[in-house]
Amino acid sequence: MLLCLMSLLLGGCASTTSPGEVGGGRRQLMLVSSEEMNSVSAQAYSKLKAEAAAKGQLDRDPALLRRVNGIVARLVPQTAVFRPDALKWHWEVSVIDKDEINAFCMPGGKIGVYSGMIRQLQPSDAEIAVVLGHEISHALREHSREQLSQELAARAAIDIGSAVLGLGQVSSSLADIGYKALVQTRFSRTDEDEADRMGLELAARAGYDPHAGVTIWQKMMQAERGSRPPALLSTHPTDESRIKTMEALVPKLMPLYEAAKH
Repeated sequence: MLLCLMSLLLGGCASTTSPGEVGGGRRQLMLVSSEEMNSVSAQAYSKLKAEAAAKGQLDRDPALLRRVNGIVARLVPQTAVFRPDALKWHWEVSVIDKDEINAFCMPGGKIGVYSGMIRQLQPSDAEIAVVLGHEISHALREHSREQLSQELAARAAIDIGSAVLGLGQVSSSLADIGYKALVQTRFSRTDEDEADRMGLELAARAGYDPHAGVTIWQKMMQAERGSRPPALLSTHPTDESRIKTMEALVPKLMPLYEAAKH
C-alpha cells in the first residue's frame, strides 16, 4: 500500500504553469483533476452570486463593475505567458457590495471583488491590477487543487503510518493536527509568494506600473495593522516581507511595463 501511495504521489507531480520572469515553474502535487475543481468552482461561484443578489449586493455600482472589468480585460491576455489554455477559460467578474477588503479568483477564472476594498483603500487602477493579478495567479497555479491534493496525500500517509507502526487514534490525531498547523501553512505561504510574484508580472505586462505592488501592500498594512497572526503560523507572508519582495521585483519588471506602454 505504501508503494502504491508513493507511486501515486510521484505520478501526480507536475507544474501547472511555465515560469515567467519572476517565478511560476515549481512542480506541484496534483491528485485531483482540473475538471473536478472547475466544476466545483463554477457551482460555488453561482451560489455566491445568487446569495449576493438576494441581499441586493451584486453589481450594484455599474461604474465600478466597468472599471474592474476593464482591468481584468487587460490582465487576461497576459496569462498566456504562464499558461496559454487560460485564454479559453470562461472568465467572469462580479463586484460584491460588502464591507471587506478582499478579492478572489476561483479556479477557471471566476473573479469577485468586494467593494469594501475600493472604499477603504481608494486604490489606483494599477493597485487594483496588482491585487487581481495576485488572485488570478492563484487560479493559474491551481493552488486550490494543489492544497486539496496535499491534504488527501497527507491523510493517506497518516492512516498508513498509524496502521504500520501500531499507533493509537490519539497519535494519529496529533499528526493530523501538526500537519494542519505547520505543513499546510507552509505550503500556503509558498502559494502566496508565488501569487505575489506572478501577479506583479501580470500587472506589469498589462501596462500597470509595478511600483503599485509596494503601495497597495502599504495600504493593506495600514488597514489591517494589529489584526494579523504571527508570521510563523500565518497562511500569508507578513506585510513587511511582502513589501520587501515587491520592492526587489520592481527593477526586474520595469522593462516589461515600459514595453507594454509602447
